[in-house]
Amino acid sequence: MLLSPSSKTRVLIIDDSSFMRMAIRSVLSKDPSIDIVGTAVDGIDGVEKAILLKPDVITMDIEMPRMDGISALKQIMVKAPTKVLMVSTLTNDGAKSTFEALEAGAVDYIPKNVTDSPEAQSIFRDELLRKVKDAVRTRFNRPSLSPASVAASPVNPSRPYTAATPARLSSKLSGKKIGYVCIGASTGGPVALQEVLSRIPVNFPYGIMVGIHMPKAFTGPYAERLNSKCSLTIREAVDGDILKPGLALVAPGGMHTSLVKRGGTIVVKVAPTSAYPQYIYIPSIDLLLSSMAEATAGAMLGVILTGMGSDGFKGMQQLKQVGGVTIVQDEATSTIYGMPKACVEGGVADEVLPLGQIGFEIAKFAG
Repeated sequence: MLLSPSSKTRVLIIDDSSFMRMAIRSVLSKDPSIDIVGTAVDGIDGVEKAILLKPDVITMDIEMPRMDGISALKQIMVKAPTKVLMVSTLTNDGAKSTFEALEAGAVDYIPKNVTDSPEAQSIFRDELLRKVKDAVRTRFNRPSLSPASVAASPVNPSRPYTAATPARLSSKLSGKKIGYVCIGASTGGPVALQEVLSRIPVNFPYGIMVGIHMPKAFTGPYAERLNSKCSLTIREAVDGDILKPGLALVAPGGMHTSLVKRGGTIVVKVAPTSAYPQYIYIPSIDLLLSSMAEATAGAMLGVILTGMGSDGFKGMQQLKQVGGVTIVQDEATSTIYGMPKACVEGGVADEVLPLGQIGFEIAKFAG
């Protein structure tokens, strides 16, 4: 349920660090649309106060005494379902815990990057405020990742695709030819991408490029997590990588990625953000899609999943101009219907599908 414009967003802060509780309170209390209704010093205290105070949004530390953040999150989802933002350290372990929390029901995460650097403090303030406000607009009805949660499909992602497997594309996509796939996502994307990629068979005949707004420390562990849960080979992209059948590359965080044609191959180019100052979101999905559309001469499928903002729309627009194919996640299954909405309203979506069907639809292009 969304708040009315006149309502304040009621926030509960759960963190064992008094410094972090003060830092988060200091940032949020300056915004007149936010009301700090309480703080908690560990997971047990947090669960009790979530039940008692009924906040709209909770910021939750992961590592805490007595009860850690993920355990507390799971209890809150059962006893007092609330929109929870995880406050995550920018480490490999922090990334792994964050993805576990997202699967357990957290709506998003905030990188914990509070140092003496004025720039780092400014980034943290902006990110915290934006994500707390975004959380109010998120949905709780994200589909489960369990196979039973989606309709039966002729494609079994755990087995190689065979010519004997029936595979008919939707009428809008029938007859379309592709050679590559590019998928973009943001808020809600870690869970959504896993759902999509887990439905694609191991010998899928086209290379896949994935872009998701994540910090540098997170994309590597995220790619490893996807690789362990999906049939495809999935890893973080590096400069000079070649898109190959059965391989999905995740654009590295903290920088921009584009694709270029080199001979008969499509090659990854990684560049610092300073090389593309016009792009706000990092890595830019617009850059990823538009460069790939040019490199493949439109012989590709573009997919936009859940996310805030409109990153990806211009890339999908360019893809359509050169004859590419597009699929967009529907509103009902999007955690945040921002990026998909921009594509739908901009008229660049060939097909709008619920999350549970998108991976299967991509897999059908192998037929």
